This record gives sequence, C-alpha cells and structure tokens, in this order.
Amino acid sequence: MSSPAPSVSYTSFQGDRRLASGPLHVVALAVKLAAERANAKPILIFDDGTGRSIDVDMRGSDEEVLARYFPVAAVEEDKPDAGPDAPRGRGRPKLGVIAREVTLLPRHWEWLAAQPGGPSVALRKLVDEARRTHGERDKARARQERAYHFMSAMAGDRPAFEEATRALFANDAAKFGELIAAWPGDVRDYAAQLAFTE
Repeated sequence: MSSPAPSVSYTSFQGDRRLASGPLHVVALAVKLAAERANAKPILIFDDGTGRSIDVDMRGSDEEVLARYFPVAAVEEDKPDAGPDAPRGRGRPKLGVIAREVTLLPRHWEWLAAQPGGPSVALRKLVDEARRTHGERDKARARQERAYHFMSAMAGDRPAFEEATRALFANDAAKFGELIAAWPGDVRDYAAQLAFTE
C-alpha cells in the first residue's frame, strides 16, 4: 500500500460495502469510527485518482485524526515577504515554473539548443504538442489503470475478473458491465466509475 498522496477524493470499503467517499479527513474519520465497532470487517481506502489503496494513521482521538488529514492550503499572500537580499530559488515560482533536472544525450541537447527560444521553450512546445495529440488516449489509459488497481485489490478472486480486465483495456464498457454484473453492487459500481468516468 502506498502512503496518502494529495488527491481530491478517496473512497473506503468495509468488506464489499462502500463505507465513505470524499476528502481524506472525512473518509479517515469514518474509517476510524467503523473500525472501532465490534467484529468490524477489514477496511481499505482507495485514492479515487489512482485506484490504489492507501494507509491512514488512525491513532489518537477523532479530532487528532481530522487534524492530521484536514487539507491545509498554503496561501502565497499569507507568507511573509522575503527581503530583497533573500536567495531566490531556481525557476520562476510566481509564474508556476518549476526547475527540475532533465537527462538527455548530447545530440538531444544540441538539437534543443538550436531551436528558437532555446531548450526550455522547445521542451515546453514538445510537451504541449504531445498533450494535444495524445491527451485523450492518456486519460483513457489512466482511467483503465486506476480501475485495474482497484479491481485487483477488491475483485481479483471474483468470477470473470480476467475477462473483465480484458474488456477494460479494450475500452469495451458494455462487455465490462456484463462481466462484472454479478459482483457486489458497491464494488461493481465503483469499478465502473473509475473505468469510464473522468
């Protein structure tokens, strides 16, 4: 299981039943309360963006769990201004530009350096063009992968799992729906949601 990553929403399951959906602090508290009940079934929390299960720290009081996972927005205006002598970071953070390392072969650097605007402009243009050209395909692949991660965790031993996986990656929503129809309702509905909705 991976640790919580910044995502918009999460969904928890207790056994085959959907327990809660929403921001992590809401889901974490619901999971904590459900886990405290006698004879509680195992609970898993899934990141709605990736379909992967995550671990959540349930130690402490309800207030401590809420505080641990409540989103804290860092607002740039609330930060004290750094003086004019303060060292500047790389990139242009006020514009959202982030500097990171890129490793290329010498022939790639030579080509980039010869482009109008230099390497940074050329790389931005290449990335924008790839996003325009392959954007829908990339989104479909991401939906398939997130559904597959969830299905592997919750339905790997269910009837027609392999066939449903093939239908998922063939982008055949009708066949996928037929194959998972016998699965528990909450598992079936969430798998379809991950697979075929944004």
